[in-house]
Amino acid sequence: MLLSKGFEVEMYTGTPEGDVVGLSDRIVADLEGFVREPDSRNVEYTTAPLCSYDRLLCALVKPRVRLRQYLKQLGDYTLLPGSTLSLGGSDRFYRSDPNNPYHTYIEQTYGTKVVTASIHINIGISQPELLMRAIRLARVEAPLYLALSASSPFLDGEVTGYHSTRWGLFPKTPAVVPLFESHKHYIQWTEEQLQLGTMQNVRHLWSAVRPNGDRRPYCLNRLELRICDLEVNPLALLAITALLEARIGQMMEDPSLDPLELCTFPAATRNQDLVALTDANEIAASRHSLDAELRHWQDGKTILARDWIEEIYQQVWPIAKKSGFSCFLSPLKKILREGNTAQQWLKLHDSGLDTRSIILQGINGMVQQEWELEDNLCAQLVA
Repeated sequence: MLLSKGFEVEMYTGTPEGDVVGLSDRIVADLEGFVREPDSRNVEYTTAPLCSYDRLLCALVKPRVRLRQYLKQLGDYTLLPGSTLSLGGSDRFYRSDPNNPYHTYIEQTYGTKVVTASIHINIGISQPELLMRAIRLARVEAPLYLALSASSPFLDGEVTGYHSTRWGLFPKTPAVVPLFESHKHYIQWTEEQLQLGTMQNVRHLWSAVRPNGDRRPYCLNRLELRICDLEVNPLALLAITALLEARIGQMMEDPSLDPLELCTFPAATRNQDLVALTDANEIAASRHSLDAELRHWQDGKTILARDWIEEIYQQVWPIAKKSGFSCFLSPLKKILREGNTAQQWLKLHDSGLDTRSIILQGINGMVQQEWELEDNLCAQLVA
């Protein structure tokens, strides 16, 4: 059975030369389906929850094509790849809504560390305890999804030393988030954070994975994976999503696949140990992505991110095949073989290309991909 899936896609707008320009106030005013972020230089669109991967592909591509057409009406503007202000602009914040007090808090507290572009993957799960178990599993394996999607090795025109500069600098909030042992635990913890002021509101939980729903923390209906950098290739993004869905499917078939049950850490400190291990893995993945040395949550042994992904891929392939979406997993093999966006960009940089030339290549590649997908696949679906 296929689960429902949807995306929140944050992207930068700017010039064909790669310079970021804030246009979200105009986009949001004129185009339905787009919302502003605190900084005007990026804009977000959300896809409706869909079970079908074919339809999800079109839901990803069509708004981007529509946005591009609108940007051309405004002037010589386009969409930019990457998850950070790759070529410059991190020295100041450009408020999209100067009268919003929450945006004021964000600017004053975090500055431009939060002016990033990313993908949030939402997977629909309505049973609260099943959702919590899925979140526990996704949380300890979130570094693997970051490793696949890393696309921010540059900031202000410089190589930073990170493959995901975005996640390396991002102010995870609150600083320590436990593995939620039950829905009740999540409710109590959230209420406590709001009282303490470590969270300003129920949305102010900026961790790799979080529960989501219409009335957090009480009414929940989906898992939200927030760790991924902006993966602009829609087929690669669907492959990452398929891996997450198949892994959740494996967990539904085998309820013992739960970090709080399966790991070998002492029961008394298990939650804290798993959180510490996962936080360290996130840092390693932000620096080295697929080549990061991680520690497996089950036994604490060292394993390369790419080997761990391959291991899970082999386990979940039969589940994806049984549910009819194994073909959407296949692009993962190409990412493992050829590297993610950050690794490809760093390879180009090592060969002598400057950061602007690399971003220009990325801009042109995005346009070509979108038009091809819309012409070949979305047109067939509509027909």
